[in-house]
Amino acid sequence: LSFSLQAKMSRPVQARRLEGIDKNIWVEFVKLAATYSKVNLGQGFPDFPAPDFLTEAFTRALGGGNHMLHQYTRAFGHPPLVKVLAQFFEKLLGRDLDPMTNVMVTVGAYQALFCCFQALVDEGDEVIIIEPFFDCYEPMVKMAGGTPVFVPLRPNPPEDGKLMSSADWQLDPAELASKFSERTKAIVLNSPNNPLGKVFSRGELGLIAELCVKHDVLCISDEVYEWLVYDGKQHIRIASLQGMWDRTVIVGSAGKTFSATGWKVGWVVGPNRLLQHLRTVHQNSVYHCATIAQEAVAQGFQRELMLYGKPESYFVQLPKELQQKRDWLVQSLDNVGMKPIVPEGTYFLVADISQFKSDVPDVPNSDEPYDYRFVKWMVKNKGLAAIPLSAFYSEAHKNNYTNFIRFCFAKEEATLKAANDILQKWKQEKTSS
Repeated sequence: LSFSLQAKMSRPVQARRLEGIDKNIWVEFVKLAATYSKVNLGQGFPDFPAPDFLTEAFTRALGGGNHMLHQYTRAFGHPPLVKVLAQFFEKLLGRDLDPMTNVMVTVGAYQALFCCFQALVDEGDEVIIIEPFFDCYEPMVKMAGGTPVFVPLRPNPPEDGKLMSSADWQLDPAELASKFSERTKAIVLNSPNNPLGKVFSRGELGLIAELCVKHDVLCISDEVYEWLVYDGKQHIRIASLQGMWDRTVIVGSAGKTFSATGWKVGWVVGPNRLLQHLRTVHQNSVYHCATIAQEAVAQGFQRELMLYGKPESYFVQLPKELQQKRDWLVQSLDNVGMKPIVPEGTYFLVADISQFKSDVPDVPNSDEPYDYRFVKWMVKNKGLAAIPLSAFYSEAHKNNYTNFIRFCFAKEEATLKAANDILQKWKQEKTSS
């Protein structure tokens, strides 16, 4: 008996599906930012408050007389929330939706994505991912037993003297078509795209839709930034294109929609023939999301449904405010020679750091991409945090994109001003040295 109490396990404990995906950029860079940064433009969350009408709804739900809001609600979504989401998406998609079968609530868009890959991807299935991509897609596909297949957006240089736009990054139609085969199960679309801020045009979406229909492929459409589009651009939902409703799962996020990322309320919208399988995964993993947060989000959507398209709608006001913040950061970066790529949507913009190469000491024999070293040096020496762009690329392509870093501009004016002060001081040091 004493021997068995002392015996150490010798067999491997880690499941094979976790092999090679244990490193995570956010763990390392969030810790770095917390330790060194004076100004954090790294992680994608607003440092300004969520709208009053939303926090008031939460307070009402918490302190009101309905004690059942402290208990489980319906596992696949609080009835008031799925009902109002169905009404809202009926407007956006131009089709009737059943709140009980066409909508499911998840713990943030992150769990929605996890449910999609676990429910729809089998061992040996290929999943096409457009680069640069939100970094969880690749490990989630691998954990489901699938094989990620990457296709990059390729930058076309703008006219002389013009700043590059995220619209200048485009898919090569022939290259995209070549990635589809009989093994392709799904394509992941993220529009507006994180990290680039690209809003896919109707023509680009039409090309993807055509290939999905031709090859009988599913589309996992990550649309968490659907309301955050600028310069009069329009977010087009691929599920509204011909032949796509039946094969598309739309992923959405209250965190991004209402500037409350810590609430972790997300959803999927799609045909019941797909969502029934997502419900099985949800039921047997998370089971249920916080009732009070769902109640407050439902009230937020009810308000927005009444104000739909009106100037006082939060969905109209927020992108106006963020466009202004985007423009400030674009100007700050451009002034110091970090060439910004002007985003058409999202919280994010990517900047070219080529002109700053001489500032960062070379590390001989380092296998770490240059943008990783740059960001670490910048946060430790300048107090400004960002995220390296190559983190959003596959191993095969990451070395082609190490001259760029990603900033988040969904920040208070004071935060953006403090970032500008750091950049201006840095520029002065560069010119005087």
